[in-house]
Amino acid sequence: MINFIYTVVAFVVALGILITVHEFGHFWVARRLGVKVLRFSVGFGRPLWSRRIGRDKMELVIAAIPLGGYVKMLDETEGKVARHDLRRAFNRQPVWKRAAIAASGPAANFLFAILAYWLVFMIGVEGIKPVVGKVIEGSIAQKAGFRVGDEMLRIDGHEVTSWDQRRLYLFRRALDRATVHVVVRDPEGRERTRALDLTRFPAGEISSSLVERGIGLYGYFPEALPVIGVLDAGGAAARAGLRVGDRFVRIDGHEVRDWEGLVALVSRSPGRALALTVEREGARLRVTVVPDAVEQDGRKIGRIGIRPRFSDVPEHLRIKVRHGPVAALVEGVDNTWSMSWLTLKMLYKMLQLEISAKNISGPITIAQYAGYSAMIGAEQFIIFLAVISVSLAVLNLLPIPVLDGGHLLYFAIEAVRGRPLPERVQAWGQQIGVALLVALMLLAFYNDLTRIFR
Repeated sequence: MINFIYTVVAFVVALGILITVHEFGHFWVARRLGVKVLRFSVGFGRPLWSRRIGRDKMELVIAAIPLGGYVKMLDETEGKVARHDLRRAFNRQPVWKRAAIAASGPAANFLFAILAYWLVFMIGVEGIKPVVGKVIEGSIAQKAGFRVGDEMLRIDGHEVTSWDQRRLYLFRRALDRATVHVVVRDPEGRERTRALDLTRFPAGEISSSLVERGIGLYGYFPEALPVIGVLDAGGAAARAGLRVGDRFVRIDGHEVRDWEGLVALVSRSPGRALALTVEREGARLRVTVVPDAVEQDGRKIGRIGIRPRFSDVPEHLRIKVRHGPVAALVEGVDNTWSMSWLTLKMLYKMLQLEISAKNISGPITIAQYAGYSAMIGAEQFIIFLAVISVSLAVLNLLPIPVLDGGHLLYFAIEAVRGRPLPERVQAWGQQIGVALLVALMLLAFYNDLTRIFR
């Protein structure tokens, strides 16, 4: 229940911040260019709160559906305009002003992302040193000569101080099908250069686990202990009276040494009572639990509804990545550019059918990540906001009517023709744009629900 509350609150806060930033970009530039703003709305639908502010009595609104927002400007195409206000109507402005107002929303999102990254890198981000903990047999990393204990120092000349620092860069190079040169310090203390050959890496296999599953490099990963870290309400363990923090000592007389052994013993006992010995607050208790029988790969296995507690990261492998003001700003710009380029490249590869449309995430997945990042800490939540802000900016710049990019396309055509497109053509474009967005949203919801049920 606490996780659900975190998810909902974090999602609403994230959307509220990012929508406000985007719409404020439109609002601020419109006001600076002399256009009258009638309404600034965060959300769609029925207003939950509204207030009139300023000399123009602009209506400030928070609406019921937090999946967007809008800035309504004075415009003769949407209603009558008083004679004294004609010069302040949006449709009366030259093309460059209208284009600047349309582009200012995405620009605000890009700027927000840069500032968010800058703030986080100034504060410092907790991380793990870039020391190789495991190399997968037969992987790209093994063919490049990587060994357990190698510490990555530079990737194509870019300094590496934590395991996740250059992940975005590796995504880009994998999409480019390039060879990446990594300078490492091997376990003997010598500097070596390892060449990761990504020239034949399938674009369809690029995912968040590219470094691990794709390239075959794993950093340090905390050990899963035979201790209950998460207890599913209503599961067999909860019904038997087990608690978070209980450490398994024996199951049916078999000593439990690690989490894998615990899972093996429980899995092969669906529906059969097991005699457990657990350690709780220094005392040993005997408990009987009957694992639920669940279907997996055509056979029944036992499951008791628990997840492990993980060991702490050793002090010598911990690091806090922190930069000065200028270096942090450079990192912020670099991360924002990398995210933007990567998003566009992924969309292009999807159109080429090289990457599955299953990679498109919707509001449910975004809400889950919002909750996860908020629970981890403020720095991770700010990074999450930066990533979503970049995605929002790039999406809005796509040349689809009803989006800011669609308006920019219309304005570009108008600048070339010397006059606007006919109203009926613009209306057709709007209808096509709405249909595309609805289809995209349905696909995103379908992907979200598929992930959940899997």
